[in-house]
Amino acid sequence: MTPTRKTLVASTAILLLGSFSAWGEPLQSVGKGEGEVDIVAWPGYIERGESDKNYDWVTGFEKETGCKVNVKTAATSDEMVTLMNQGGFDLVTASGDASLRLVAGKKVQPINVDLIPSWKTIDPRLQNAPWHTVDGVHYGVPYQWGPNVLAYNTTVFKDPPKSWSVVFEEQTLPDGKSNKGRVQAYDGPIYIADAALFLSKKNPELGIKNPYELNKEQYAAVIALLQKQRALIGRYWHDATVQVDDFKNEGVVASSSWPYQVNLLQADKKPIASTIPEEGATGWADTTMMHVNAAHPNCAYKWMEHSLNPKLQGDLASWFGSVPTVPAACKGNALLGDKGCETNGSENFDKIWFWRTPTAKCEKESSCVPYSQWAKDFIAILGK
Repeated sequence: MTPTRKTLVASTAILLLGSFSAWGEPLQSVGKGEGEVDIVAWPGYIERGESDKNYDWVTGFEKETGCKVNVKTAATSDEMVTLMNQGGFDLVTASGDASLRLVAGKKVQPINVDLIPSWKTIDPRLQNAPWHTVDGVHYGVPYQWGPNVLAYNTTVFKDPPKSWSVVFEEQTLPDGKSNKGRVQAYDGPIYIADAALFLSKKNPELGIKNPYELNKEQYAAVIALLQKQRALIGRYWHDATVQVDDFKNEGVVASSSWPYQVNLLQADKKPIASTIPEEGATGWADTTMMHVNAAHPNCAYKWMEHSLNPKLQGDLASWFGSVPTVPAACKGNALLGDKGCETNGSENFDKIWFWRTPTAKCEKESSCVPYSQWAKDFIAILGK
């Protein structure tokens, strides 16, 4: 993310959170664990070797700390926010379109980074990232980051698609067949930003400078594109496992996706690859955040420190197709390999528009359409 984009997000965070009073003091020391820790996480983020024995960063932690790891997977950021609002969890691996909502809603607490010895090993670009840092206060520990890629079937596309138009506009694909019913889109209001990014390049006269900051006219054009796209979509995906099956068995040939699904399909010898088209891509920088009423704070802090272990970071990046937040993890990891970070997009940091929550107050426009309207209109599109 470029300095300009960081400034945009930081100013949004201040506007969003400036009216809230300070939280209570964070933990001042880490004591004996409570015996367990409850985590809301993206699929594939916390593995204990059940899918593949080579990928296990839970068992050793449990033996070392006595903290049993309980995981509740969530398929969307909205689901994560809902679960954290309901309570009963200690930690969440939140993306930028959820993190500031959780801070604003007082559902997560400040983190005492002095209690996390490995904090200093985090990529400096992420240590003070505005999706988890407000007025100098940290509300989480960076976990992993990556792009939202365009996954495609290599038997249909002999060359990587150059544009996101293959999922946004009806057209004949290289195999001579229409894309109608053969493409997918992400099932979440934040996907509106993907359409906005596409239109910012296709229709520059709209003046879209930031896909998360849309005035009424720009927003109307983006919604019109998504309404038209609706006729092309065979399924809106939010379950990574279901999308993998759709590429295998349901004739899907192109879709926005995560590297995680692409890795699973390639491991199964399926003809699937991914690319970042010429318009660029949205992406996610995920943060482990702690519930304000966490029942197991000591185990939670122990997990946050463990989450920065270079081997865990490298193994997870290999498994999910993400980029570690600890640069040291990019070298010497047997599963990731020394080129793994580059393969997963480590050089694309400045090209990614990282997810964040749109608000009515913005920098480039006099006023912007807020996330509440995004959610309402996206639901309406799905219902058609």
